[in-house]
Amino acid sequence: MSNKIKQQNPTLKNIKKNWQLYTMLLPCIAFFIIFSYIPMGGLMLAFKEYKFNKGILGSPWVGFQYFKTFFSNYQAPQLIRNTLIIGFLKTMVEFPFPIILALLLNEIQNEKFKKTVQTISYLPYFLSWVIVITMMQRIFAPQTGLVNEVKAMLGKDPSTYYMMEEKSFYPMVFFSDLWKNIGWNSIIYLAAITGVDPQLYEAARIDGSNKWQEIWHVTLPCIRTTIGILFIMGVGSIFSSGFDQIYLLRTPGNMSLADTLDVYVVRMGLVGGQYGYATAVGLIQSIVGLVMVLISNKLSDYYTEVAIW
Repeated sequence: MSNKIKQQNPTLKNIKKNWQLYTMLLPCIAFFIIFSYIPMGGLMLAFKEYKFNKGILGSPWVGFQYFKTFFSNYQAPQLIRNTLIIGFLKTMVEFPFPIILALLLNEIQNEKFKKTVQTISYLPYFLSWVIVITMMQRIFAPQTGLVNEVKAMLGKDPSTYYMMEEKSFYPMVFFSDLWKNIGWNSIIYLAAITGVDPQLYEAARIDGSNKWQEIWHVTLPCIRTTIGILFIMGVGSIFSSGFDQIYLLRTPGNMSLADTLDVYVVRMGLVGGQYGYATAVGLIQSIVGLVMVLISNKLSDYYTEVAIW
């Protein structure tokens, strides 16, 4: 009977055969259950008027009141526009740069130099945004900042306060985020490139391909699946600007651009104590992100046959 069950259920047979690997997977599963799935119960706050003395379950229901309140808020269009612009910069405009870096690293023949470049490009990822923004404040400070000191040496006005200018906000968001994450994001692409069969490159050279043609016709097609999956997953973040970076870059001069949904949620929830309202706005972001992932996955599967599921 047991042999018959094993034949009918190959999954159980595979688990029993590779139980060590599945045991190593348990902490990962526990992590997502504890920190991702259990907290989803708190989404009920989006439909309840939270009372401290009654808790989440005992608080009265208000239905879709918070959603109506947000969309009738005069700030909503500006918050949505700012979030989409920053989300587009981070998910779409930045997307090719880690791929380019991985391609360049793959072409370096000197292993010592290659590891040095990799280490230097990875290090900014481990710096907190507090440190990064503090560095930017020192570099772009009026009079004493590096940029303004160079301008003074060139005979130009050194009193420009870049952190207060609206026109400087988006470039600062883009380049600081790119500098911080490009090295780390290139790791998975570099791993995919190292898995490309060397015989494909040999065949391309025999056909007379130069280095650029090898990258375009061999490397990129071979890592197409990796690029597609990461792009689909990244699309889900287009309706999110991130909190730490934007909150620290906010100044009275760029407030009209730096007030995003992520900052608004924290401001309304933790600062204003409107937990249900803040949860509703956060839920809107999550739903839009999910819809974007579903749509991009469907389109990618239809046109390129690359999909997550």
